[in-house]
Amino acid sequence: MEDEEAEAVLRAVGRQIRMWREAAGLKQGELGARIGYGEEMVSSVERGRRIPKPDFLDAADEAVCAGGKLSAMKADLERARYPKSVRDLTKLEDCAAELGAYANHYVHGLLQTPEYARALYTMRRPSYTEDEIDRHVGARLARQAVFERVPRATLTFVQEEVTLRRPIGGRPVLRKQLERLLEIGTLRHVEIQVMPTDRDDHAGMGGPIRLLKLRDGKTVAHEEGQTYNRVVSDPREVQLLETRYGIIRAQALPPRESLSFIEQLIGEER
Repeated sequence: MEDEEAEAVLRAVGRQIRMWREAAGLKQGELGARIGYGEEMVSSVERGRRIPKPDFLDAADEAVCAGGKLSAMKADLERARYPKSVRDLTKLEDCAAELGAYANHYVHGLLQTPEYARALYTMRRPSYTEDEIDRHVGARLARQAVFERVPRATLTFVQEEVTLRRPIGGRPVLRKQLERLLEIGTLRHVEIQVMPTDRDDHAGMGGPIRLLKLRDGKTVAHEEGQTYNRVVSDPREVQLLETRYGIIRAQALPPRESLSFIEQLIGEER
């Protein structure tokens, strides 16, 4: 766990589960047997080491006759389930009227399929545990609710061609990812563009860009590196990134041509 807020929530939930279990006269192994989990999992949850899934809370609630009090903690755990950096970014995306992103290493997180996201986190070094992979994948997919949010945000993406050819997770995963891009690209409030590899003039050589124009009129950027991520709010820095992103979009294929290009890539995968 990487932040105090989430740790506090997990400890509080763990204490409640332990109190209700003891009040019901059950040992950890006995509760685990009743709800379909091992004793070690129950112990880890009670100590705040593991994040219980919704079905764990529902089953535990019924087993100890908590009357819905344990199940009611699902909302609090849902917020703590994801890393703080993701929670902070999600708050920004929820407040955005416009979002623009240029991705040059892999398909942007908001566009990823579950399989593609899992493949990315699985290849991470040093390696994540399975629980950590599940947590990060779940967080990434939860952010995609921005596509369905009302009022709709205007979302634009520029993907480097190489990100559409690199077979992360294998060819079947890549093909499904390309099909997902086509699906999202047909939404009226979304535009996806491809930056061809053969461009001899490219404004995006400085790395990925993410810009968020908030509903209050303010624009911020979000930077993410190998060991850090930060929100950029300095107007001078944001203006520089806005200028670069505008040029990148002008240099990339137009949205309609980009979708045709992605269709061509899917044909090559057959």
